[in-house]
Amino acid sequence: MPPEKSAYALARYSRSPDSIRDSIQWVCSHNSQAFLESFYFQYGHQSIADLGHTILCFEGVSELAATEIEDETLWDGQAKSTRYQDFSKTGFITPPEFRAPQAAVYQQAAQGLLEAYIKVHALALGHLQEKLPMPPAMKPATYERNLRARAFDVSRYLLFWGVPTQVGQVTSIRTLEKQIRRLRASPYAELREVAEEISAACETEPACVWTEGDKEPLAPTLARHAGQDRYALESRADLLAWAAQNLQHFEGPEPGRVDLVRPHDPVTESVATLLYPVTDHPFRSLHEIASGWSDGQKKEVIDVACRARGKRDELPAAFRGGLFVFDMLIDLGAYRDMHRHRRCHQYRQAYSGAHGFETPPLVAAAGAESIYATAMGSALETMRGLPAPGNQYLMPFGARSRFLFKMDFAEAEYISRVRSGVKGHFSYREIAWEMKQRITEVEPALGNLIDATPPWVEDPLVR
Repeated sequence: MPPEKSAYALARYSRSPDSIRDSIQWVCSHNSQAFLESFYFQYGHQSIADLGHTILCFEGVSELAATEIEDETLWDGQAKSTRYQDFSKTGFITPPEFRAPQAAVYQQAAQGLLEAYIKVHALALGHLQEKLPMPPAMKPATYERNLRARAFDVSRYLLFWGVPTQVGQVTSIRTLEKQIRRLRASPYAELREVAEEISAACETEPACVWTEGDKEPLAPTLARHAGQDRYALESRADLLAWAAQNLQHFEGPEPGRVDLVRPHDPVTESVATLLYPVTDHPFRSLHEIASGWSDGQKKEVIDVACRARGKRDELPAAFRGGLFVFDMLIDLGAYRDMHRHRRCHQYRQAYSGAHGFETPPLVAAAGAESIYATAMGSALETMRGLPAPGNQYLMPFGARSRFLFKMDFAEAEYISRVRSGVKGHFSYREIAWEMKQRITEVEPALGNLIDATPPWVEDPLVR
């Protein structure tokens, strides 16, 4: 059934004594758009929109846009894998914000990264073939595929936010509405364009159908009502201005790659989380300084964040807490994989390129260190000379940035156990292992429950 009709049928099913067959027959002869206009958009019965699901695919979007598209808690989907597919011939997307001279500088740096990507992959593959001969019991095709993937694990660090990819998603109408509203308020022009394309797709017949009879528009009622999330736009601007005025001379300690914080005061935690995305400070530092503020100072930050809030706007995600708060200074490649875990609350700082980059050990072992370091350094230097937010498209996957993950212990155990396995990428394997270590340090009884695999346990021929 089309998503809006499915939502109508199931909503009616809960509000009448009829069987589902009778409810479906009713919907066939009644206007689902009129029902949704009244009960979902006018009366605010939002759970109705959880009953209809849509499938949307995004092709030719940048990796940066893909990550922003996926940034919904109730989201299911898949993106093109950089660990198993060759990106050497995909080209790159030039941010629409750039004028011609800026675009030329960006394109030259982007081409340099792709050329280094090809060279490093070839050197890494050759080194692995020499170091790991094919076992007699393994098929040649399997051996070649596994080693190529291991070489991509290294060379993908030279990919960057601007390379094109594709994403397929399955979401409810309610999540889709939130996604459109959020993307319409994005600082990135590409994502604002994507939001308009989603809205247009909802009004039209499906592009791909299972049978020729499936020609009804996807979600026409939704398309009329999903406007820009003005509250998110204004709240972020207000917090940016407040942080620039009040935290200008603030300095704090620099924690390690994975820092575990255990907040005990929900107000202080919310205040620190509200300020995290609009600064470049570690969460621990923000939490410590907020802990020393008076109740009035904390309330000032909350008031700034909420003063643009409308009657139907939800509270910012910063008010959602977790028992374990991990502040991670990690490479973008690792973040792309960690970002897929939806049972936690996630926040990020701006992609500044100011935190350096990771160099996998295999790069030096394969004799590719000079190629790799030159390409990375040149890209980050060029990035710093271009205006934001377009310059962020040039940020390589190997570059570090700061991300905040809040979760309960069950999710921390799941991530640490699953992501530390030998089939995983070495970068997030190390992060998952460090998560276990940080929890064990503060809660040994819980940390000892995590069956994580140490990063020094390896099996390169297993995927």
